[in-house]
Amino acid sequence: MAPETLDWSDPRVQEALEHVRGILRFLGEDPEREGLRETPKRVLAAMWEHFAGYREDPKEHLLKTFEEVEGYDEVVLVSDIDVHSYCEHHLVPFVGKAHVAYIPNGRVVGLSKLARLVDGYARRLQVQEKLTMQIANAIEEVLRPAGVAVILQCRHFCMCYRGVRKPESWTTTSKLTGAFLKNPSSRLELFQLIELNRSGKS
Repeated sequence: MAPETLDWSDPRVQEALEHVRGILRFLGEDPEREGLRETPKRVLAAMWEHFAGYREDPKEHLLKTFEEVEGYDEVVLVSDIDVHSYCEHHLVPFVGKAHVAYIPNGRVVGLSKLARLVDGYARRLQVQEKLTMQIANAIEEVLRPAGVAVILQCRHFCMCYRGVRKPESWTTTSKLTGAFLKNPSSRLELFQLIELNRSGKS
């Protein structure tokens, strides 16, 4: 399989296509009828895109850093990063926002790289708690900052539209390290910046 394309002649791809057809049959459908004939290919192509995170190491987005920042050592926050992931328990989406912050320790990373880091881990089968930890641990490991804060706020379709059916519920997870964990003023500043960014967009 090439990194970014599907080889439809690959035996593994053919097997996966047959699994999709099997699910359609299980649901009571005829996978050979006109409207569904191309559905298995569309499903696999969509999944190949949705789960692109398995084909990358998200930490690599953090490797290029910059040190000419005039000694900047205050909070860097990228807020309201779109999160689109899939619950590993039910294979249905959960969506929301990520707020990612760190306090530099001599070097910074390009702002877009934090969003790419979130995407890299989100585009896998996930649980929100693990996703939160993976993002925070990657920043901690690669950048070695004075502090890391990752907050995710998501709606889970497995809870909204099946089971308990609570479509208005949100799940919040967080991971704080270093100064954000030990210093109340740094934590307060983080929450104020997140709220400021949100109020500025309303």
